[in-house]
Amino acid sequence: MKDLKRKVIIVTDGDRIARKAVETAAKNIHGRCISMSAGNPTSLSGSDIIRLIKTAKHDPVVVMVDDRGNTGKGKGEKAMEYIIKSNEVEVMGIIAVASNTSGGRGAEVNLSIDKFGDLANCAVDKYGNRLNNKILRGDTVNSINNYSKLFAVGIGDPGKMDDLDSIEIGAPIVTRAMEKIIEEYNKV
Repeated sequence: MKDLKRKVIIVTDGDRIARKAVETAAKNIHGRCISMSAGNPTSLSGSDIIRLIKTAKHDPVVVMVDDRGNTGKGKGEKAMEYIIKSNEVEVMGIIAVASNTSGGRGAEVNLSIDKFGDLANCAVDKYGNRLNNKILRGDTVNSINNYSKLFAVGIGDPGKMDDLDSIEIGAPIVTRAMEKIIEEYNKV
């Protein structure tokens, strides 16, 4: 039954700085963060992450996946695809984190949150600056296009947006991205 499945937000970054930002943002939205899903690259399999999601006390559950610069289908993307395809959880949306990765096709995002916390109908770069298109470039985002029904919010790389996303001020960019995913999910 749909209502019994854990509701999940996936974040396509898992390094140390991103983990702290995601943990802070998850608290801000009264969600649960699976910190063990962090890693650069992701060390857990998709099935391992699903098991951890199912132990969370309440929704939404936030997980991290990371390819550590691999523009091919790395461990993070494989874990993300497993989670999305699983019938054991329900993915609410994806926070697509930009990087300086060259290559890969990137992902078309529904909207982005720029480094100032403003909504943008375009992609952003690693530093949270607006781009002139909707294609966000990152190492763990290429397969997002295969799941066009999922709401994708683009953000810059946590820790690389001129401290405008700092955990000292509550990780506002990651928090706003999570809030937009929840808002969009609740419209359906």
